[in-house]
Amino acid sequence: MWTRCFTLSVLLLCNGITTSQAEDLIQIYDIAVENDPALREAEQTLFATRELKPQAQALLLPSVAVSGEVQQQNVESTGNGTYGRFDRTDRYSTQNAQAVFKQSVFNRANWMTLQQSDHIIAQAEAEYRNTQIELMVKTTEAYFNVLRAADAVTVQEALLRANERQLEQSKQRFEVGLVAITDVNESQAAFDRSRADVITSKNVLNRVWEALRAIVGPIKLPLARLGEQLPLSPPEPNDITTWAETALRGNFGIIAASEAANAAKGKIDIERSGHYPTVSMQAGYDLSRSGAEYNTDADTGFVGLSVNVPIFQGGSVTSRTRQAGFQYRAAQDRLDQVRRLVDQQVKDAFRGILTSIEDIRARQAAVVSARSALESTQAGLEVGTRTQVDVLNAQRNLFQAEFDYMDARYNYIINGVKLHQATSTLTRDVLEKGNAWLNPADVVPPPAS
Repeated sequence: MWTRCFTLSVLLLCNGITTSQAEDLIQIYDIAVENDPALREAEQTLFATRELKPQAQALLLPSVAVSGEVQQQNVESTGNGTYGRFDRTDRYSTQNAQAVFKQSVFNRANWMTLQQSDHIIAQAEAEYRNTQIELMVKTTEAYFNVLRAADAVTVQEALLRANERQLEQSKQRFEVGLVAITDVNESQAAFDRSRADVITSKNVLNRVWEALRAIVGPIKLPLARLGEQLPLSPPEPNDITTWAETALRGNFGIIAASEAANAAKGKIDIERSGHYPTVSMQAGYDLSRSGAEYNTDADTGFVGLSVNVPIFQGGSVTSRTRQAGFQYRAAQDRLDQVRRLVDQQVKDAFRGILTSIEDIRARQAAVVSARSALESTQAGLEVGTRTQVDVLNAQRNLFQAEFDYMDARYNYIINGVKLHQATSTLTRDVLEKGNAWLNPADVVPPPAS
């Protein structure tokens, strides 16, 4: 098989690599889980959102406060008294201490806030789970983008060497008068174009390495390539409707948008509660002491019920209720958008898998045909029925067919990952199935710097 020959050429190019230290997809993903800043941000956001529940509960629980005050008084007074004019200075201190117990008896807004917190936390939980899945997807795409770019470099370098041989042969044939100078020029142009393509492909490879490092950090170990054996099988079950229904029920993005809509609906009840009365109870004890010559010390215990009935607040409650209603309808529209987008994603990924399977098989046949075409064109050049340009074009077509075949294999894997992403069934176990197709003995070396 040509694939074995191609893999052998790759191994020869990478014979200086210590393959025992190569990283595979699972190892790269585990590093990403530890280092990806987006995942850590989502985690901390989730922790912060969970604090809404105890804060809402605190509004319904009693509160106890103790306060105290000490003052030093210095009173200077003058005036006319019974026995004539007087000047008097009093210096004394006063102390006051108070303990107050407060309990909300009825406040509808507080109860609605507690109910809303459950939806907000559920939304944050779903968003965090969605971020975890997104990390799996972007890590997988970044990993295989490196392999894809490395294959492009390998193909371009192989084409460069082939064009170099064609240039040398053209020069030799020209020297003995077998071809015209135009053949040499055509070969030189193809060789120069190949050199430029190699430079471009290497730059692309460096960029995708940096994209991977942006996720996992500054790794410097080689990556395991995709092996020769790639089982091609359609999704199970092979029914696009079943996958779409599964996605609509279980996609974390849809769940998050649904909980956001529920939270927005709860906001309407919270704002409408501004029209309702509030009832609270207060009890406490007050100690008051004074060092003045004529004073009154007091020990006061108190208990009371406070009722607040809103009559008119300038229309602010009505306005905020209307605003919450608009926000709820906007959240419903966002939910509808997410549902449609997920439905599109799952169907695109499902069809992408089936298309990739057929594409891979077609690309295999195209490689065989391109190789046969090159051999025929080279034979035609020997007998004078084909030109050097024909050989160069056939040669380029073969290498392009080889790259397209490898590219289709990566698309098959990525489409499978995206199908599981759309249904939120993507897990580490799913990645391990794809990881089993990698060959740790065949690696892509990291950039030199």
